[in-house]
Amino acid sequence: MGMFSKKLGIDLGTTNILVYVPGKGVILDEPSVVAVSIQDNRVLAIGSEAKQMIGRTPDDIVAYRPMKDGVIADYRVTEKMLRYYFQKALGPWNFIKPDVLLSVPAGITSTERRAVIEAAMKAGARNAYVVKEPILAAIGAGITIQQPNGYMIIDIGGGTIDVAVISLGGIVASNSVKCAGRKIDDSIIDFMKKSYNLAIGDRTAEKIKIKIGSALPLDDELEVVVKGRDYITGLPRSVKISTNEITKAIDSELKTMIQAIKDVLAEVPPELASDIIDNGITLTGGTSQLRNLDELIYRRTGVQAFLVDDPLFCVARGTGIALEHLDTYKKAIISK
Repeated sequence: MGMFSKKLGIDLGTTNILVYVPGKGVILDEPSVVAVSIQDNRVLAIGSEAKQMIGRTPDDIVAYRPMKDGVIADYRVTEKMLRYYFQKALGPWNFIKPDVLLSVPAGITSTERRAVIEAAMKAGARNAYVVKEPILAAIGAGITIQQPNGYMIIDIGGGTIDVAVISLGGIVASNSVKCAGRKIDDSIIDFMKKSYNLAIGDRTAEKIKIKIGSALPLDDELEVVVKGRDYITGLPRSVKISTNEITKAIDSELKTMIQAIKDVLAEVPPELASDIIDNGITLTGGTSQLRNLDELIYRRTGVQAFLVDDPLFCVARGTGIALEHLDTYKKAIISK
């Protein structure tokens, strides 16, 4: 790597942004949240600092996510956010313009794709490349994607579940559905309101999901004490809830996710379908860590599903590998 070439791989997620530097690994993992003051539209905080403000800000400060379902919802703020991450990642070298490779959802439109490239260029990239997420997830999972062999990759993040079948370095069939981690959290918030008259925030819902959530009912249920505000008295209150209540509460989200997978399996050519049965399904992304989700997928589709090591970092790792071997993956890369 030349003295004057800096490379950054960016997993541009709805909930988190990961920055990967070849040879160093993931050096930044921060929430894709920006705090903005309403009065003068100034960016006050970015990342972890901004996430602390969610649900706790005075009325004149809003904390929001400029990426919605993996695409840019607010261009100006996304550009500021990227600039901040570039500089943070490069440290004292931030006067050198980096080559940047960013992940985008498989279902992205060409307009949305251009927006990502332009935001990266404006934020200070020398060159910007984008690659579809399932391809990066496959590369990050160590699959040799150039071979004439079919693999199914399912990447489940905060905003979307991306299902893709990859063969010969490209996507043969894919589907992206806006139902993933955030929707699961929302259904937990809903359930706490309906069943317990308890108001809880996003972060509490996420904690419940991680601590006791499961895609299938458990015989040995896990329990957690949830603190929130009583809708009727307006006072703080805590209740104890257990796994199977949550499994029931997130049932319709799980059904939507399973259907997204079945829809792709239904349009795969027979030769590749037999590959997928042999190779199994590779699961990546933060939400794929939900307990027993792999087992639920197996029961509903009949295909064995495997969780990769480090599912949160899989796409980021893929960006790093692709950056170091741009020639190998040029078929999958869209650049400016």
